[in-house]
Amino acid sequence: MRPAHTGLAVLVAALWGVNFVVIDIGLAHFPPLLFCALRFLLAALPAVFLVGRPCVPWRWIVGLGLALGVGKFGLLFVGMNAGMPAGLSSLVLQVQAVFTAMIAFAFLGERPRPARVAGMAVALAGIAVAAVDEGASGPLGAFALVLVAAAFWGVANVLTRKAAPDAPFNFMVWSSAVPVLPLLGLSLLFEGPARDARALAALDLPGVAALGYVALVTTLFCFSAWSRLLRRYDASTVAPYSLLVPVFGMSSAGLFLGESVSGLRWCAAALLVAGVALTSLRTPGRTAPAPAPGAPGAGRAPAPHPAPAGEPLTPTR
Repeated sequence: MRPAHTGLAVLVAALWGVNFVVIDIGLAHFPPLLFCALRFLLAALPAVFLVGRPCVPWRWIVGLGLALGVGKFGLLFVGMNAGMPAGLSSLVLQVQAVFTAMIAFAFLGERPRPARVAGMAVALAGIAVAAVDEGASGPLGAFALVLVAAAFWGVANVLTRKAAPDAPFNFMVWSSAVPVLPLLGLSLLFEGPARDARALAALDLPGVAALGYVALVTTLFCFSAWSRLLRRYDASTVAPYSLLVPVFGMSSAGLFLGESVSGLRWCAAALLVAGVALTSLRTPGRTAPAPAPGAPGAGRAPAPHPAPAGEPLTPTR
């Protein structure tokens, strides 16, 4: 890659990593489901009126919107609000590459090659180590929510590969409009109209800045930049840069939130990154896998789709 494009890839990974810290800040101003709904509302409006509808069936737009917006990000925000550390969240979400391979095998008949199976085993070992560490020092239920969020990310990746949109940015914008009403409904049901109203009435500059960052910077800007890189270079060249996301996520969480990183957590990080790297390896003589929304190296697709965390094709966070 040209130096300027390498710098852009690193910048996107850094912005996605810092995004976990920004979400943590935003959760201090909004209930999690309301925050998630507002994030997608801002990402969709007014952009949905400025870009054309992607040339894919509605079922893929709705499916991605629900899997990504309600499943992945809804559970991620709830899990972080329940006590899951920002840095650890950025790491655990990377197991989406394993879920993507498993779901693609179950529903698309894509048989993972031996290197990918080995990578899945290593990554799952990393998740087990992280679970042991979190079980000893934090709420295991919140950890489980983020793990399920990673599974929904895998679903979103497979849906995107099936849709194979010719305009990934338009696909992302239109899909962002789908989860707004379901998330608002869930917020009113579980968080209550009074709590939502108080949050909106107390809206201040830090809250607005956090909302703007997660919607405009990590969703629209980072997604667009990642898409441009994937159009210019092979997915196998671009996708490995997404492995920097948990590095920036854990580092920024330690710097800005004071989160400590235990020895077990570093061990989990090493295993997860190594495992995801193995699942992303390109096999000689085969078409390079194109990550779907935010899924580095998550299988092959008819056309390259952006991937990466805190926010690949399907935003990482």
